[in-house]
Amino acid sequence: MLKRISVQHLALGMYLHQFCGSWMDHPFWRTGFVLQDPADLARIHSTTIAEVWIDVSKGLDVASDVATTSPEEAQARLDTDFSELQEMPDLKIPSAPSPAPSPRIRSLAPATMAEELGHAASICDHARQAVSSMFHEARMGRAVDSSDARSLVQEISDSITRHPSALISLARLKTADDYTYMHSVAVCALMVALARQIGLDSARIRTSGMAGLMHDIGKAAIPLAVLNKPGKLTDEEFDIVRGHSEHGYRMLLECGGGVEDEVLDACLHHHEKMDGSGYPHRLPAEQISLTARMTSICDVYDAVTSDRPYKRGWDPAESLRRMAEWTNGHFDPRLFQAFVKSIGIYPVGSLVRLTSGRIGVVMEQAASLVSPRVKVFFSTKSDLRIPPEIVDLAQPGCPEKIVGREDPDKWRFPDLNELWTGMASLPR
Repeated sequence: MLKRISVQHLALGMYLHQFCGSWMDHPFWRTGFVLQDPADLARIHSTTIAEVWIDVSKGLDVASDVATTSPEEAQARLDTDFSELQEMPDLKIPSAPSPAPSPRIRSLAPATMAEELGHAASICDHARQAVSSMFHEARMGRAVDSSDARSLVQEISDSITRHPSALISLARLKTADDYTYMHSVAVCALMVALARQIGLDSARIRTSGMAGLMHDIGKAAIPLAVLNKPGKLTDEEFDIVRGHSEHGYRMLLECGGGVEDEVLDACLHHHEKMDGSGYPHRLPAEQISLTARMTSICDVYDAVTSDRPYKRGWDPAESLRRMAEWTNGHFDPRLFQAFVKSIGIYPVGSLVRLTSGRIGVVMEQAASLVSPRVKVFFSTKSDLRIPPEIVDLAQPGCPEKIVGREDPDKWRFPDLNELWTGMASLPR
């Protein structure tokens, strides 16, 4: 039996099922163990994690007067929040009037998902090499070339303009070895999409993308043995990793005025939290800039959906569910709602179950956040694969709807990503 409790009530003898926070917020590479070591308990209390899930069937329970939340209560609250999201007015940030678009921008006609996936694959391949080179230069102590970065941001922004989901979804499919570089690309794309969602002007959209691309440049100063360690980090190693934001800030300052203040701030403060428990400066909410708040959300989403040397990525829809649990202390709630609107309640690549009992993967978003296009390919009634069929849940009269998320680790479909991309050979 699972219960969500405040971390202050966590005690030795309890079975730690899950942290309510990103794995970037603590040095433990796994959960699912009985807390027996006082040092481990002290380390958990020293992190920014506010709540945890415990399993009282496998360890000690909390006292009867301690406030707890059951999985059913948590899910009901999230279902209500997400169902109301469709009717909520869009968050719009006032911006200066944008200049008239150039002829080149006018030529960015909308593309279908299938059409843009081809463009996105080429951009990802080029971006992987460009960002890898950028990190290499930074490791060698050379100044980052912001002009090359701006050109890449423009390519990514153009792709998001043609189709908002293609590059974002494809960039998630990174290998653990490519994570550091492709994470920067993915966060850039997510930032552009979020900036468009909240109505920022074209200049601020590009600045937001630049912040996403450069936010983790400080990891170039972290030893690879620590950065890619497949096990639990020591306290010293965890502190080294947390120093990347300040390293990155100093690196960008050396660009000689070529980087906007918003980008510098996002690089330094993208790990700050709304409850003041973040790092490096434990800023209160009112001192965290819009760009840093945006980067925090986009950074965490891509991190938790990506495979790492020590952990498989979470399903996109499951990631949003978990992030929603952390919103009150971790993220700006209105910005998180806008983020969900920008990628969908069930983002592309999410595994879902329909009312018919068929399982499918989300292929493309629709105007309705709860009615994407889904490619079904498995029947839970017969427990067999079925011929793939695309179901448009937004089509009038469609008898199907999504009744829940499914765990890819439970089903182990080997071709899940090939199903939604339509690509036999995925870019890696």
